[in-house]
Amino acid sequence: MNNPLDPDPQVPGESGIDTRDVSEIIGDVSDEKPEPNDADDVTDRAVFIGRDGRWAAGWALRFIIFVIAAYIAGKLLGAVWAGLLPILLAILVTTVLWPVSSFLRRKASLPAALAALATLVGFFAVFGGIIAAMTPIVRDQGATLVDQASEGVDRITEWAQGPPLNLDLGEFQNALNDVVGYVREQSSNIASGVFTGLSAATSIVVTIVVMLVLTFFFLKDGEKFLPWLRKYTGANAGWHLTEMLTRTWNTLASFIRTQALVSLVDAVFIGIGLVILGVPLAFVLAVITFFAGFIPIVGAFTAGALAVIIALVTNGVTNALLVLALIILVQQIEGNILQPVLQSKAMNLHPAIVLLSVTVGSTLFGIIGAFLAVPVAATIAVWFRYHSELVALRAGEITIDDIEIATAKGSTITSREAFENVRDKLTSMGRRNPSARPSGSTAASKAGSRIFPRLRRTEDEGTKEE
Repeated sequence: MNNPLDPDPQVPGESGIDTRDVSEIIGDVSDEKPEPNDADDVTDRAVFIGRDGRWAAGWALRFIIFVIAAYIAGKLLGAVWAGLLPILLAILVTTVLWPVSSFLRRKASLPAALAALATLVGFFAVFGGIIAAMTPIVRDQGATLVDQASEGVDRITEWAQGPPLNLDLGEFQNALNDVVGYVREQSSNIASGVFTGLSAATSIVVTIVVMLVLTFFFLKDGEKFLPWLRKYTGANAGWHLTEMLTRTWNTLASFIRTQALVSLVDAVFIGIGLVILGVPLAFVLAVITFFAGFIPIVGAFTAGALAVIIALVTNGVTNALLVLALIILVQQIEGNILQPVLQSKAMNLHPAIVLLSVTVGSTLFGIIGAFLAVPVAATIAVWFRYHSELVALRAGEITIDDIEIATAKGSTITSREAFENVRDKLTSMGRRNPSARPSGSTAASKAGSRIFPRLRRTEDEGTKEE
């Protein structure tokens, strides 16, 4: 019989990991029986039922606590949403404009404030140019589109009443008349709704202004945020936050840029196809397709449906079917070629998670929720993966060499000190010495040496500078 004090290589700990399968583990657990209560060496079932009940009760209590915490967090989120929304939008805009601002500071030697201001002015120039190009098209083709839409609706009505459908639209016309009468009776409520709409528009303008001001400061002082955070959170939590927030920043930046590229491809090919098919407002529809692409799955479907409807009411059923075939073809190329190649590296989220997050976000917060749903889901996934890596490191399943430290590649911290501090903090959490692993890779350490060959500061010196 083995000495219980001797280390077992199959038991997780300092000397190795548990390599047994589930059947062996269950067998070991079943061997640990309480004292029998009769001569037949049979344990009372109530002992095991009570043990299972305590396990279920413990997890039920945890679940209840999580639900209560989520409810409180939702209430707090609703209370501060007006101030939180500009911050979230500013962060997303900053991820897009950061490379430009960084280029102006490092290559053009502009001060941080001037580089941030020039970047914002350039952003306004591009966005304003798009709006200016759309305005005359909508003005010139808008009246014609309304007339064509009215004729198209009449043609569709006649087609539906004829063979082979032979539909009776009298009840539909009566329902429409009832709706019109109800709208006329509710004119006072509509007037009050106009003032409510003006209030909402004012709130939107305030949100946009605050977002732009925050974007300027993020572009100007963004590099100072992580050092400031480490100063007030301490070295232990500070370097974990540095690594986690750097991963979050890289994920959000990759998502926005990748989605912009995918949306641009959709807009260009769909716009060219709409021009060839003679659909009115082709350029406007292409721009709508580009911006709708930032809401994955739902945005592309909505923009495509709008294009098909316009083609249907203006050019007829055949033209609408051709537009539908064009959109399906472009969406298939995007979904099977572009997104698997580009977005798999950017978010690493399953399409079902993306669709579920968009559905929940749009239900809770409308269009803004649908737009922010995927970035929020990607952020939560990054935090979950980081925690999973820390658990695996503490359990001895992996070593520090198996973790790719994002701080070494981040654009916000580019010193050897940052890389080594994050590495040291993670190493201190591991249960095994990386050197004890004969085939272990030192790729992360070598990568840090290649990236930062000139700087050789210690953690203590970095702490003094902070």
